[in-house]
Amino acid sequence: MYWYNINEKTAASFAADLPFPPAEPGTPELFLVRGDPALHPAAWRVTDPRQLTAEHPDAAWLDPRRMGAEPELPEAVSAAIAAGNLTGANLRHPRWRRALDFAAPRPGKKRVHLLAVGDVGGTLLTALKLLGGDVVSSTGICDLSGNAVARWVAEMGQIAWPWDYDALPAVDAAPPERLFDCDVFIFAAARAIPPVGSGVQDVRMAQLEANRPLAERFARQARAADFRGLFIVLSDPVDQLCQAAWRASNRDEAGNWDGLGLLPEQVQGFGLGVMNARAAYFAKQDPRFAAFLTEGRSFGPHGKGLVIANSVEHYDDELSRELTRLTLEANLRIRELGFKPYVAPAVSSGAMQLLLSLRGAWHCGSVPLGGVWFGCKNRFTARGLEIETLEMPDPLFARLRETEAALRALSPEAAP
Repeated sequence: MYWYNINEKTAASFAADLPFPPAEPGTPELFLVRGDPALHPAAWRVTDPRQLTAEHPDAAWLDPRRMGAEPELPEAVSAAIAAGNLTGANLRHPRWRRALDFAAPRPGKKRVHLLAVGDVGGTLLTALKLLGGDVVSSTGICDLSGNAVARWVAEMGQIAWPWDYDALPAVDAAPPERLFDCDVFIFAAARAIPPVGSGVQDVRMAQLEANRPLAERFARQARAADFRGLFIVLSDPVDQLCQAAWRASNRDEAGNWDGLGLLPEQVQGFGLGVMNARAAYFAKQDPRFAAFLTEGRSFGPHGKGLVIANSVEHYDDELSRELTRLTLEANLRIRELGFKPYVAPAVSSGAMQLLLSLRGAWHCGSVPLGGVWFGCKNRFTARGLEIETLEMPDPLFARLRETEAALRALSPEAAP
């Protein structure tokens, strides 16, 4: 076993704690860097050499060519990157060793806790019950309304295949004081949703002021519980609430940032999944957008700043902007019919992306990029969180930069 950038004496002192399966002798498994812990990931799967020398992650992480020339690395390190066997770790993060443990998820089904069971939470819970038997052991629910918890426990308990009564994950009540005794925590609570007909155009941003204190409260509870699982944000605005929750969990009682709360890669927002599904919906209806189904991608937030690319290799800026507009306005069409648009988000963004995450598959989610959370294609691997990298045309990358700048403007603390 060989640890690149660490002397052998240091390596021997904690090699026994290595959470990864051993590689061939002489093969680097870990590359240590020194990045700003408020902007840099604690640990991640390295897919490009430039990720090891970048000052901090930003939108260029999605297209590493934008980060400059490749650094000269020992042949063994380059080979490890090419083989997908290299994990990068940030020595300046106070919990970088824990990050290595988080980067190598333990096998087996996971216990999920859900807060709360309103329209979105109830629909998500139903989908997890029906679809998650291979990766979810059980789901605990918590809500301010005891009657809502009792109702959903009973309803879910009465869903079963005939004569195979244990095939689906059980659902039970999760006491508030044990909310973080789980592998995955899903924040689906909301204090304010503008009613249908209110005239509010961007419902997500209207919720920020009301929902941010809630997200911060439970992030602090996660810190107090020394939570080591996934902290998923499903409430709107997803991306800003991810950043707020992570920041809140990493502040001490005096409000000073100390990095002793949630790891950046522990927090992920699930809002992009439904935008990706909506883009596919329109691509199936209009042949002009058909390329999206095989070549397209979705990036950015669940709301203003979303970028739908009709194709990466054959990008058409005009078509992409039109498809983006249709995708952004899809929820308004449901509201015009007199309904709240929560079913598709709960399933496509919530249940489906969570199940893909637990299966180690590619999924749509908001991940930390230099202090802001940015939606893209990513997956959890045995070597850490991996973000898809692509060679993008200049017009598409320019749109991502615009979105990144807008997200930083909404989160001044995240500015490099």
